[in-house]
Amino acid sequence: MPAMAEDVLTIRGQRMAQAAKGATVSRAQVEKRIDPVTAATRHVALLAAIIATCGSLFFSEALGWVPCELCWFQRILMYPLTVILTVGILRDDRGLHWYVLPLSLAGMAVSLYHYLEVLKVIPPSPCQGGVPCSIDYINLTGALAFVKIPFLALIAFTIISVMLGNYVVAGAPATPAGRRRAAAIAAWAILGVTIVVFLVLGLVI
Repeated sequence: MPAMAEDVLTIRGQRMAQAAKGATVSRAQVEKRIDPVTAATRHVALLAAIIATCGSLFFSEALGWVPCELCWFQRILMYPLTVILTVGILRDDRGLHWYVLPLSLAGMAVSLYHYLEVLKVIPPSPCQGGVPCSIDYINLTGALAFVKIPFLALIAFTIISVMLGNYVVAGAPATPAGRRRAAAIAAWAILGVTIVVFLVLGLVI
């Protein structure tokens, strides 16, 4: 009887070990199968944030377009996102959406309000500053007449919100250990290339 009991315990132990091994393999497979779109969400959001940041500085510093009060509100909401997203990617922070979404969603609201004001859909707001908030620096005609500065900001904030929303819905997956170095390099490349492009544009203009 004792021998039979030992055999039963041995079999159970082997099964438990196999189950644990299977669970480990399953986790590894899940990491490998992370949706490419989900894996890139934070980087796409970072790209939108740095383009919007550099673009706003290009408009004001290179083109001399004086930002209005609502423009400053949007800058206050956008500029930190570049830093927060960069740090979040480098640290592989799975709670990144908690810091990003409040700023990006608020930015969407401000940008939409500003856009409607520029389009004369709503009455002009009592802005304080050197220029009215309803000023229209981009005077495109035809099919692109809808493109205004707050529209560009709205698109950037929307992309950031959608990307981080996708990341949340996917369960905020961690970057697989083997891809973290590549993720960090990609983040620095996004920042470096975008900054260099806008610096060159600023020198050329």
